Amino acid sequence: MGISHLFLWVIYLVFIMEDTLLTALVWTNYKLFLLLCLLFPVGLSIWGLFSKIASIQRLMLIYWRVASLLAIAIYLFIPVWQIGYIAWFVGHFLIVIGLWFWVDVNDEINDLPKSPLKLVLTSWRWATSIYGIVSAIAFAPFLGCTFSENAAIDTSCRVWLQAPWHYKSWFHPNATTGLLGFLGMSGLIIYGIYFLYFLAFRLVKQGRIAIEQ
Repeated sequence: MGISHLFLWVIYLVFIMEDTLLTALVWTNYKLFLLLCLLFPVGLSIWGLFSKIASIQRLMLIYWRVASLLAIAIYLFIPVWQIGYIAWFVGHFLIVIGLWFWVDVNDEINDLPKSPLKLVLTSWRWATSIYGIVSAIAFAPFLGCTFSENAAIDTSCRVWLQAPWHYKSWFHPNATTGLLGFLGMSGLIIYGIYFLYFLAFRLVKQGRIAIEQ
């Protein structure tokens, strides 16, 4: 099945599935996000720090920089600032690219002797890449929520806001949605400036080499 057929099939499912099924799938997506994009990376970052393997430490640092876009999207979702839908979509693709883009990091990790850390890291990279691609494709039909005037009440748009709203109630119960949205937008602006700097200067100068020269 080609990508275009898969995309059309996803769109078809989105429009025919019942609200309860859609909600269950979205919450499953968020649970996978929590597992693969937060809990595992935290564990690998700590493991890599104690192992003192520079290539793994660099990869995880790059990962956290790239993955911060998904955290930004969560904060934009809370006040229903709809640019969050684009940030969430793009963030999944950037994570996949960031995990495999750097030639020197890939070579150094491939040259590492076999170990439980290398096995877990490699498994996590592949699992997260598959999740990122599938999740982004599945989310594509919801990009229309970016331009919807009723994102906060439209069922297909609102379902993506429920987990961020729960997150707010757990970790920011006393903060206003406007403040959290401001933090998200500030993060997005900083992220965008750094990304443009990377494209215009670092990528041109260093190519796919992670170590700054």
